[in-house]
Amino acid sequence: MRTRILSFILFALLFAAFVAPEISANNTPKKSDSYKKAELNYIHGVESDNAGLRVSASYFLGEMQSEAAVIPLLRVLKNCTDEECRIAAALALVKIGDARGVYAVKKAAEFDDSKRVRDLCWKFYMSTVKAGASRF
Repeated sequence: MRTRILSFILFALLFAAFVAPEISANNTPKKSDSYKKAELNYIHGVESDNAGLRVSASYFLGEMQSEAAVIPLLRVLKNCTDEECRIAAALALVKIGDARGVYAVKKAAEFDDSKRVRDLCWKFYMSTVKAGASRF
């Protein structure tokens, strides 16, 4: 009986010493070089003259939750003439979750020239606030 308890304790110590640090190290997300390159390429895509590329790059930056893309996406949301680009930028900013971006989406929901953009920005913004909040 003692031998089983001692062997279990020995196994648990070995597990904690060698396997557990590997598991916890793998759970922390690390940005690899290819991730950083992709993020940089998408940021350049957001700054492109091609509207389709801007929409696509905005979407992927939102999926990546790229903090580095907040400022370029804010520029698109504010300055782009294409509705689709502004909508994609607003969605990406909400997905990223940065306070500056969420605030800009709220303001776009209030002041954008396009009713479609205003309505979608409102939906995106409301997905970030608690239940029971009023429109303005």
